[in-house]
Amino acid sequence: MKRNILISFILGFVFSGLVFTGYTAIEKRNDSRKFYSGVVTPTSLDEPLSLQSAFVQVAKLVKPSVVQITTEKVITYRYWDPFGDLEEFFKSPFDEFFGFPRRRSEPKTYKKKQEGLGSGFVVDEEGYILTNNHVIEGVDKILVKLLGDERKYEAKVIGTDPKTDLALIKINPGRNLPSVKLGDSDKIEVGEWVIAIGNPFGLEETVTVGVISAKGRSGFGITQYEDFIQTDAAINPGNSGGPLVNIRGEVIGINTFIIAPYAAQGIGFAIPINLAKRIFSQLKEKGRVTRGYLGIYLQPLDEELAKSFDLPEVKGALVAQIIENSPAEKAGIKEGDVIIEYDGNEVKDVKDLQMKVANTPPGKRVSVVVWRDKKRVNLYVNVGEMPAEEPKVAETEEKLWRGMRVSSLTEEVKSQFGIDDNEGVVVTYVESGSPADESGIKVGSVIKMIGNYKISSISDYRKAIKSIGRNVNVRILIKYGGVSRFLVLKGEK
Repeated sequence: MKRNILISFILGFVFSGLVFTGYTAIEKRNDSRKFYSGVVTPTSLDEPLSLQSAFVQVAKLVKPSVVQITTEKVITYRYWDPFGDLEEFFKSPFDEFFGFPRRRSEPKTYKKKQEGLGSGFVVDEEGYILTNNHVIEGVDKILVKLLGDERKYEAKVIGTDPKTDLALIKINPGRNLPSVKLGDSDKIEVGEWVIAIGNPFGLEETVTVGVISAKGRSGFGITQYEDFIQTDAAINPGNSGGPLVNIRGEVIGINTFIIAPYAAQGIGFAIPINLAKRIFSQLKEKGRVTRGYLGIYLQPLDEELAKSFDLPEVKGALVAQIIENSPAEKAGIKEGDVIIEYDGNEVKDVKDLQMKVANTPPGKRVSVVVWRDKKRVNLYVNVGEMPAEEPKVAETEEKLWRGMRVSSLTEEVKSQFGIDDNEGVVVTYVESGSPADESGIKVGSVIKMIGNYKISSISDYRKAIKSIGRNVNVRILIKYGGVSRFLVLKGEK
């Protein structure tokens, strides 16, 4: 009896525990539902749905203005027929004896059409289309296909600008075309949503989404004037020339190139639309681009060079070489000046100054502030127009100094090293691991300045090195391969 009562008590306890546990679990589940109810209600989806709707609307708005560009170029191939000489092989050896001339086999040719693909977008309802210069450069025919139109319209090149990799072409479809709205690329911020639209691998009107990864990218050697927007929106071959659009449907860039996909992914670059606006207006009006021109070669500053000039901060652009009879020379700008202000604006670096000068209308008189002899010097320069091609600038050998040996510029030495200069001294030997070697001085370099001493001859060189302490770092100006640059030559230990 007692045993049955004990068993009943235990069973009752277990049952009560199970009921309590189940109730607690149900309560917890209800609580969790209450807690997460904000995630699954329709109201909570408003924000992502709104963003999705924005992407959809932008695509619908911009796609009608995006075009597919197909290019054609006829390539002539030359080849030798491997059986072409059999006739010669079976000729009689007496043919030449009896005066029959031997024919020489000539290469045969055949032509083949080569096609290319790219993108572009309508910037004017009259049929003007912006694209990349590399898309249409050197081709025989340009064909443009519009959205929803199976015809291909032959395009005319209005103008090109290889220095920014931009081109303007035009078609005449017989009707007004929908054009894009151009935004302001100066106001974009890293992290903003962007949409790339184009024809990658010939897949028409492809839309990809990403963000602005960075601004002001340069140093790729793709174009002379580089100020690229970096994005992770997918860009592939065929996207070149297509628009990069913000969330408001405004074009803020022109997709141009990508880092090799086998090296990296999600790294594409676009030309800022504000740069393209200026190019577009000039190409439309006169078919070419005119830029401001000073006639100087610039060199970036580093911490050591800035310190050697006693600059308060590492900002500005160092003048390494002045072109003869240039606007800069006429204004009094000198080699060794650091340009710190241009037309009332601070100069950050070489790229910044190049863009400022290029965007200055030729003929305009602008103020230039340079850092010279540890102080600011105010100058005025009448900006010229950039030419189509910018111009490029018997005594015994001396003893070793900081790991290099120099010689005067005799006719024999000039001929040996291919030097045109008549002033300076030429480096004839550089010791491995020496201060000269570490600074980047090469055999054949012409030394033009040491510190504040202008070097015209061996005697100038001797005076200069004699005045410099053994352990003192010194700034020197050299010319190598036709280009001048400043270096900091470290002292000997």
